[in-house]
Parts: sequence; C-alpha cells; structure tokens
Amino acid sequence: MQEQTLSGTTTDIEQLSIETLRFLSIDMVQKANSGHPGLPLDAAPMAYVLWTRFLKYNPKDSNWLNRDRFILSPGHGCALLYSLLHLTGYDLSMDDLKRFRQMDSKTPGHPESLLVPGVEVTTGPLGQGFGNSVGSCISEAFLAATYNRPDQEIFDYYTYMIASDGDLMEGVSSEAASLGGHLQLGKLICLYDDNHVSLDGPTSLAFTEDRLKRFEAYGWHTQQVDNGNDLDEIESAIKNAQQHKDKPSIIAVRTILGYGSPVQNTSKAHGSPLGVENIVKTKEFFGADPHEFFFVPDGVYEHMQTKGIEGSRLQDQWKHQREEYTKLYPKEAAEIKLIETCKLPEKWDAKLPIIQVSEGPLATRQASGTALKILKESIPFLIGGSADLASSTEMPTKHDISFQPGRYEATNIWFGVREHGMGAILNGMIAKIGIKAYGGTFLAFSDYMRGAIRLAALSEEPVIYVFTHDSIGMGEDGPTHQPIGQIAALRAMPNLIVIRPGDANETIEAWRVAIASKKSPVALILCRQKIPVIDQQKFASAHNLEKGAYIISEASGDANLILVATGSELQLALGAQEELKKQGIQARVISMPSFELFERQDAAYKEKIFPANLQKRVSIEAGTSFGWHAYIGREGRIISIDVFGRSAPGQEVMEKFGFTVENVVNTAKSIVKAT
Repeated sequence: MQEQTLSGTTTDIEQLSIETLRFLSIDMVQKANSGHPGLPLDAAPMAYVLWTRFLKYNPKDSNWLNRDRFILSPGHGCALLYSLLHLTGYDLSMDDLKRFRQMDSKTPGHPESLLVPGVEVTTGPLGQGFGNSVGSCISEAFLAATYNRPDQEIFDYYTYMIASDGDLMEGVSSEAASLGGHLQLGKLICLYDDNHVSLDGPTSLAFTEDRLKRFEAYGWHTQQVDNGNDLDEIESAIKNAQQHKDKPSIIAVRTILGYGSPVQNTSKAHGSPLGVENIVKTKEFFGADPHEFFFVPDGVYEHMQTKGIEGSRLQDQWKHQREEYTKLYPKEAAEIKLIETCKLPEKWDAKLPIIQVSEGPLATRQASGTALKILKESIPFLIGGSADLASSTEMPTKHDISFQPGRYEATNIWFGVREHGMGAILNGMIAKIGIKAYGGTFLAFSDYMRGAIRLAALSEEPVIYVFTHDSIGMGEDGPTHQPIGQIAALRAMPNLIVIRPGDANETIEAWRVAIASKKSPVALILCRQKIPVIDQQKFASAHNLEKGAYIISEASGDANLILVATGSELQLALGAQEELKKQGIQARVISMPSFELFERQDAAYKEKIFPANLQKRVSIEAGTSFGWHAYIGREGRIISIDVFGRSAPGQEVMEKFGFTVENVVNTAKSIVKAT
C-alpha cells in the first residue's frame, strides 16, 4: 500500500477526527450500496484543516452574511461534506447520514443547497462548483467595495473550494478561472485534490498538462503540497495563499484516491461502495475497530465543534459592529438588510415606463436595455453583464463603470466570451444572498450555458438570463446563429420561467416579473429586429403578461377561432385578425409570452383564455413546433419552423418560412372552411 501517512504536528484527537470523517463517509456509501468513497478517503485531511483551522462559520446560523463559503465542486464526494456538517454541529443528524441517497432524505447523492444548511450551492456536474466559487468571490468583492468603510468592514470573507481532476478538465472551470484571474479575486482559494485518478482510470490517459502552469498563466497564485496527509503543510499553504491579496490561489494537494483502502489509487475507489470486506481492511489499516459503523469516538464532536463555537462568537461581534455601522451609515445599512432578507427597495419598479406607439418601432432587446438601465438606478445590488455582446444585447457598455480590480463597486461585469462560465458564476453570485444577477448573450448560445441554467432552476436561484436575437428574424448571420429549438428546450426545463414578449411594453413587464421572481430563474427571449409598439389604448394592457397568456384583442362577435402568438409574431396575429374580420371571420388574439406563467393560473382562467368549445386555433412562433400541441386544440394548426434557417435579410427569411400575415390568414381560413 502506497505510503502517505499523517504527518506534521498531528494530535490524537486530530487523527481520530480525520478518521471519523473518512469512516462516516465510507459507511454512508456502503449502507446505501451507492456512492463515491474515494474522494472522502483522500481529501479528509485537507477538509479537516480547512474546517478546523480556517473556515469562519456558525452552524446555528448558516446564512450569516459574513461567513466564509465552502464549496465542494466534485459533488460526488458529498459524503465527506455531510460528515463535516454533522460533526461540526449543523442540522444534519446521524440518522440523516444513514439515509444517504435514499428517497426524500437530506443527504442526496450530490449536495443540494435547498436541503441542508451549510451546503452553499448545488454541485455535481463537474466544474460548476468552480464557477460558483468565482461568483461567490465576485459578490464578496462587490459587497465589500460598496458597503465597507475605512472604520467599518462589514464584509470580509473568503470563498474556499475543493476541486478535483475532473473539475479542472471541464471547460467551464477554465472559463471561470480565466475571468477570476483577470479580476484578481484574492479571496478565492482552491484546494485541488490532485489524486491522478478519474472514473475510467488514471488521468494520464487524457490529462497530462501542467495544471499549475496553466493556472499561473490565468493569473493565479499556485502552490504544491506533496503529501495530502501533512496537516501542517496544508495549513502553511493556505496561510501563504491568504497573503496574496491580488490573486486567486490554487493549491495542488497530492493525494491518493481511496487512501487506506485495498483499492486505493485505482478507479475502483472512485464511484462504487468498497464492500464490507474492504471496509474492514480499510479500518484495520488506520488501526480502528473494523466492526464499528457510524461510530464517533469520544471527544470528536467537542473537537470538531470548536471552530463553530468560535464562529458564533465572531458573529456576535459582527452584529455589534453592524449596529454601530447602522448608526453611522443608515442608508447603506438598509440596503444590506434588503440583501440579507432577499427583498427589493420600495417602489423599485415605479420608474419603469409605458412606451408609447410614437416611440416605436423598437426591438424588444432595445426595450430591455431601457428597462435594465432604469432598474439598475433603483436597485443598487442589481449586477451582471454580457458574454462580450453588451452592445448587441443592449446592456451597459461604458468601460469606466465595469467591475474591474480597484472598481469592484461597479455593477457591470465583462464576462468575456465565456457563456458557460458566466452561467456558473451567476449561480454563485446569488447563492443564499439577495443580490440580483443577470447575464446576457444570443439565444443560440444558451446551449453553451445550459448546465448552469439547469442548476439554477434546481436550486431555485432567480438568475435572470437576457437572450437576444431570438429567431430567424435576426437575418444575415444565418442558421449558425438563428435559434430554432432553443425556446422549446428552455421551456422543457422545470422551474425555469421563459418569457418571449411581443413588444416593448411586454418587455418592460417581463423585466418586472423577472426582478420579482424569488424561486425561479427567468429567461427573457428578445428579438433583434424592430417591431411596432402595440397601442395599449386599443389593445389589452401589457400588465397582463404576468399571467403568461391573455386576450390582447377580442373578436368583434362570437369567435370563429383563436390566433395565439409570442414575440415578434404577435404583430402577425393582430394583422391577420384585421384581414380575417374583413372576410367575415372573427378571431380572438392571444398573446402568450410565457407557458410557465400561464400554467400557474387556475383552471377557470385557463378556460377563459382557451375555451374548450373553441378548438380552432392557430399558433404562430418562429421556432420549433415542439410544445405547441398542448394549446392548439384538436383542430388547430401550428405555424412554426422545424428546419434550420437561411442567411439573408431578416424580413426575407421570415417571409420564406411563412411568417407573414397572408400565411396566417390562409392557415386560419383553412381551419374555418374545414367545417
């Protein structure tokens, strides 16, 4: 068995505590007959050092604003995190550990932030936690620069993470690390579990680059710890990292996967229970009783909870400091309270305009830019940016107001061409805190960040996504940039609100919904081409957008059919209604900007909008037909595009694929005449 024993000034209680972390973890995996024992066995010492010698936390108040954040990016190793939370006094019992990976337990197979206090973010898909950590550090830098005063440092916390070989292989971590280095996020410290083994075998099969040189090139401070069991060496490296205020740090801690087990240093230790026989041999290797399971030796709880008790005292001191701060800086203190309680300033939306017909035509991306500018003036903690497309997504473009080293109080982030990194960073920025965060790119590129969007939806993190250039109507850039299936794909994701507004005023209302959302991320789907502003004196108010679908223009008499549309195609439905009326056909026009908001309405409202006795319906949307069958009825028709587009002026492309008033009219007439 490869040698790498505990070294440094390790006391008996420290060794017992580390072994307890290891044994609880492998016992969890064995009882569940499912899980990943390898990482807990090798990473327990570095986690122990971090949690007992550095991390600032209070288990009795896991939402303390000024706590240090700990993020386990390789979420498959969560048995270690659960063991840490249990031993340090968080609300996670031994019975919870015994129900690892079981139905409705607090200990799922990868950590979920909604289930257990102390789990900062939901991780598992590799690399996401790395990006979350960069986002967490951005939030700390923003809060400190905005609210700290020379005599009052209200915000001063670190973000620590453990990352694996797999995390560093994923592209999202490279995107996030590059931006983190550029931003000089000195309060970000990564402990890299450098065990040289991944799921399928040794990393030498596919991962032979010099990782530390790569991170050095990113602008990170780098260190190597040769023995992952040397507590003092790990401690010294973390202390050294803390001295580098203008660089994030990565410490490559050389470990042995599945340390102490008969299958150590092989992929067999990665993702399968060790088996009772191997667990016995593992505990014998450490000199423990091999027949004790879920056992915590005397003194371990007391020892492991010492740091949390210290954290409680630190929080009390912070509360007193905050009381003094409130007296000196009442305005800033009030804003901090809003952030802490995830609330918004009073009358935050009071200045959002009603855009007049005379101001049009306007692309919905332009209206979005108007709304965002106003909202950033009224919500001081609304922060975000674009993936190098600010001028196209209508976001702030002034370089002198961007979030940069020395200007961390700025609320405009230049994410660079890093969509996936942006998504993961946004999740970390708002995790368990009331900052409002947004990120923008072209709708076609939402595919790049889908993994991060999915975790935001799963974690109930209300990130706002601004996706512009929403259809073939964007024109000349062609089918590589013209989204077809992206809207349907986003609608398929649970707990993601997708809104495709039909004009400037619906866009304003979409922003109102997005900002107010508390438990759902929101994707705003916006057009590039200019479209008319709908006259709210003639048609229904855009305020109805909050219901997801509404009657924007009722039929003059008994309706013969329903026309339902979203986005820029709403104009086609209204135009077709007028033409059909001339031909004696009465059509109701439904604006349906959001399936998800509509599905939250009661049955009576749904019946009002789509009466069961009116099955003749035509849907119009410049995207795939997928998803519309639920709304068009037994006799309905779908005007959609289920092929890739063309490179040509936008209006020509729209006409080629049937997005014209004439085609809507003809389609509607074919339904009516069918009877």
